[in-house]
Amino acid sequence: MTIQQVKEKYQAELMVLPGVVSIGIGLSEGETVIKVGLDGRHPGTEKALPKKLEGYSQDTGTIRAR
Repeated sequence: MTIQQVKEKYQAELMVLPGVVSIGIGLSEGETVIKVGLDGRHPGTEKALPKKLEGYSQDTGTIRAR
């Protein structure tokens, strides 16, 4: 599966977790990853998120309005 297909496969499942506001694809340390955006600190959600989705790394961060 491509990273786009994996993102689409898991997007609905991840978006229902508390605090998750976005799912995207981006770079982290030079690696293409699935990025999960949170609206603040959510330790339970952060702990529940898998480190990898079908072999692709997952990166979590807080989304801030500018």
